Amino acid sequence: MPKLLYISLMRLPTEKAHGLQIMENCDAFAATGCEVTLWVARRWNTRELRKADDPFAYYGLRPTFTIRRIPCIDIFPLFPPDGPGARLAFYALLLSYALVSALLLLFTRADIYYSRDELILALLTRLKAKRKIAYEAHLFASSKRGAALQRYVAAGVGSVIAITEPLREDLIAERNADQDRTLAAHDGFRRERFSTLLDSVEARRNSVVPDSAFVVGYAGRLHMIGLDKGLGNLIEALARVDGAHLLLLGGPADLVESLRGRWLQLGLDAECFHYVGQAPPSEVVQHLRMMDVCAMPHPARTQFAYYTSPLKLFEYMAAGRAIVASDLPAWSDVVSDGETALLLPPEDSAAWAEALERLRDDPELRRQLGRRARERALADYTWEARAQKILAHIRLA
Repeated sequence: MPKLLYISLMRLPTEKAHGLQIMENCDAFAATGCEVTLWVARRWNTRELRKADDPFAYYGLRPTFTIRRIPCIDIFPLFPPDGPGARLAFYALLLSYALVSALLLLFTRADIYYSRDELILALLTRLKAKRKIAYEAHLFASSKRGAALQRYVAAGVGSVIAITEPLREDLIAERNADQDRTLAAHDGFRRERFSTLLDSVEARRNSVVPDSAFVVGYAGRLHMIGLDKGLGNLIEALARVDGAHLLLLGGPADLVESLRGRWLQLGLDAECFHYVGQAPPSEVVQHLRMMDVCAMPHPARTQFAYYTSPLKLFEYMAAGRAIVASDLPAWSDVVSDGETALLLPPEDSAAWAEALERLRDDPELRRQLGRRARERALADYTWEARAQKILAHIRLA
């Protein structure tokens, strides 16, 4: 049984999507027959998430792998999140975690060392055989220092797994990644969570969403590394769609309140704006089934356009819901316009309103789009299928 060590700097559990992505991947690697250990930083968590003392229960997973919390210096609680001290706290955390991990790695043996964190990977290249190290890339570094570190890592590891095909191509062209050792592997979803789907009436039972309402929904964080995900433009479009409701699943709450203010400013009915907050993964499917249409209104910023593989896309697909999404290269190989989604010009509220009105008035189109998207997801985008693809690549690289 091959041993796989996944090393991450993350808080666990976390309200951010990368926590679910890493936990699901570790579980999927274990399902393929690997003995998996996940190292995470021993960090202070938010007040709400301190109540979730069992990460496996929080993410709805069985304990199929081992979690080890690595000591580090975490002084984030001493500083405001956006204040100047936050940068100091980050570097203290990063360097202390890397130092302790490096010491532990001297006495740790694995067949595969896997990480998303470039500094950890740079250390691994000095401590372990290149062929055993796998780098999962989720960003194309833009700063001079970040680009240099990414170039060193991409060239120095045995395998590179890029989250999108455009990211794979750029890592090869500009970061010295070897073409034969670099794979594109989108995110995915857990098949078991989507095996049984409620109809919309059942899903909305005991909720504030009316049974007959036309509901457009969005699931996930409302921003990414400080970048807006286009919810304001979605609201601008919905202002043109008579009778539409908006359902938001995620956060943070302060951005939700800002969006609510914009909703009311446009003269829209307060009772048509629904916010259910953060929800554990076990409850996400029901919320998605409350939606008639699931939206991904990302603007055409570089990170979204080329380097993002949103978890929400694959969960939208698995939930069998009609999808409206910005027409961006990052997911052009996943969904097709008119077949598994309606792909629309980013930030064009008139085009979005027209598409939403079309879906409001054509339940059969919604059903067909959702059915075909679910079929595609079940065939190609489960976490276990992703893990098998990655492990086969690592063995061949």
